[in-house]
This record gives sequence, structure tokens and C-alpha cells, in this order.
Amino acid sequence: MTAETVTSIFLGIGLAASVGFRIFLPLFALSLAAFFGEWELNESWQWIGSLAALITLGVAMLIEIFGYFIPWVDNLLDSIAIPLAAIAGTAVMVSTVAGLDPMVTWSLAIIAGGGTATAIKGAGATTRLASSTSTGGLGNPIVSTVETGTAVAVTAASIFAPVIAVILVIIILFIIFRIYRKIRPRAKT
Repeated sequence: MTAETVTSIFLGIGLAASVGFRIFLPLFALSLAAFFGEWELNESWQWIGSLAALITLGVAMLIEIFGYFIPWVDNLLDSIAIPLAAIAGTAVMVSTVAGLDPMVTWSLAIIAGGGTATAIKGAGATTRLASSTSTGGLGNPIVSTVETGTAVAVTAASIFAPVIAVILVIIILFIIFRIYRKIRPRAKT
């Protein structure tokens, strides 16, 4: 496995994790990076770097970000975004991973890309639902701000320092796991 392959896997994992916070922000960043020649995408995914894709993903990103700042609309967006996160996380991995057999690429994309995005999106949706019920939706803009900020940070790290992005993803998944362990019902012995 070459350094380019490892870096492309780290990029994909970082962007897939970002998809778990905001679906269109990492896709827009990837489109922007491809448009300006910062990252080369797999041959069948070159369209992501087109001007049409850049504009479309940019508009979708802005609508998504602002939609999450409207209490209760954000919960509706989460119900739609959970399955989309799995698809987008998988797509991001497939489009960025270089130098692997297609079977390995797709397996990695589904497990690491789709799985990471879905786990993070599910945790975010649960957090937002808890915020909605405990604050009547008034705390949701804070949750949205943290999620958007995290998506920006992990996306930027993914594009410019993929190794740091993977470290951030590991930390995020560790925090989610710890929170889950604290709130899950205990089995009675």
C-alpha cells in the first residue's frame, strides 16, 4: 500500500465523519478541492469537481446549515439525513480512495465511510432530540453550531492534513462511545 493510498483512505474517513455532522459541507469542500486541483478524484467521480457540482453542492450546503438552526425543522432534517449520511459517507470514500482493488475500495467505503457517517449522524440526531425535549427546541441552535463547527474543522483537517483528521475522528468516535455507555440502560443481573 502506497503513501498516496493511505492518505486517500484518511481523507475519505475524515470526510465521511464530517458527513455525519453535515452532509453537504464535506461534499462541497471535496468539490472545491477537486475543482481547484487540490485533490484528484477517482475517474468515475471527476464530475464532483465540475462547476455545476460545485454550485449545486454549495447551495445545498447553505440550505442544510441554515435549516439546522430552525428548531423542529432540524429534527425533520435529521430523520432524512440519517440514511443520506450512510450513502454520502460511502460515496465520499469511494470517490477519494486510490490504488486499491474495487472490491476492497467498496468494502472499505461501506464499512468505514458509511458506518462512520451513520454512527456520527445517529449520535447527533439523538443529541438534538434530547435537546428538543428538554429545552423545547431552544437549545438546538447550540447543538447545530457545535455540529457545524465540528464539520468545518474535520473537513478542513481532511483536506489539508488527513492524518490529523483521522485522529479527530477517533477522538469523536471515542466520545460518542463513552456517552453511549453512560446513557444506555444497564442490564439487571
